[in-house]
Amino acid sequence: MAHERAGQPAQPSDLIDIAEVVSAYYTREIDPDNPDQQVAFGTSGHRGSSLDNAFNQQHIWAITQAIVDYRRDNNIGGPIYIGRDTHALSEPAMISALEVLIAGGIEVLVDAAGAYTPTPAVSHAILRHNAALSGGVTGTDPKRADGIVITPSHNPPRDGGFKYNPPNGGPADTDATDWIAARANSYIGDGLRGVERASISGVLDERAGKFDFMGSYVADLADVVDIDAIRSSGLRIGADPMGGASVHYWQAIAETHKLNLTVVNPQVDATWRFMTLDTDGKIRMDCSSPDAMASLVASRDKFDIATGNDADADRHGIVTPDAGLMNPN
Repeated sequence: MAHERAGQPAQPSDLIDIAEVVSAYYTREIDPDNPDQQVAFGTSGHRGSSLDNAFNQQHIWAITQAIVDYRRDNNIGGPIYIGRDTHALSEPAMISALEVLIAGGIEVLVDAAGAYTPTPAVSHAILRHNAALSGGVTGTDPKRADGIVITPSHNPPRDGGFKYNPPNGGPADTDATDWIAARANSYIGDGLRGVERASISGVLDERAGKFDFMGSYVADLADVVDIDAIRSSGLRIGADPMGGASVHYWQAIAETHKLNLTVVNPQVDATWRFMTLDTDGKIRMDCSSPDAMASLVASRDKFDIATGNDADADRHGIVTPDAGLMNPN
């Protein structure tokens, strides 16, 4: 049964306390014997809230060390591309991951502008790098790259998420994630013994390498999408980043490719105070939900076609004047 305020704007009482969520990430100790507080990779990464002791600094240190071990065992020695979305826990988790990756001697590449990075941009960077190696993206060249995306996708603002993308650019399969989760939980159970960390000083600004994720992704779009056909059609396009990592990408796509595209809502706020509530009454960036997408659906007559993205932009919902929000399947 739908919540009584489903599809209605969020109110102050619905919003998280960002300081509380971030403070809990650093200060709470997790119980390694509690299954609810252990590392568990679902469909796309480990997710949870620091307020539930399910996404805390110890988790990220342990998961990242497990990824370092996985890379070594699978002869993956190229750079690791890292992106993050707009959730409050994403930047703290990025810093924690960088401590471990840099201690492991891995070349780390973060966004050159210090901006948010959608999952497709990280995947594109991995594939672009590996395509230039011997054997291409399906090869076994030891210089091949992989990636991490720090996002809980469309989950509520109190949550954090951590995804591993192997050299094929997509989400890791269960063989990899089961191994990484088991290794991470082993480290946590052993008091993080064996987890190496570099000094936190300068890990993001000075010691991580920089990569232009947005420039590379936007420029290469024309290689896979018929941009000329879209431009010549004259379609009025609306794009709602829903407060997520695609916020600057849509404007860059419009300007670079000269499309009649309007960014419907360019706001970024880790409380997502501009959202309408999902069906269960929670703030959730679910682009397949008519309730979460209510604002864009209400504007459907302004555009020939419109799209909304979840927080890391690997899912989209399509809105048309006649159908409203289309069935995602």
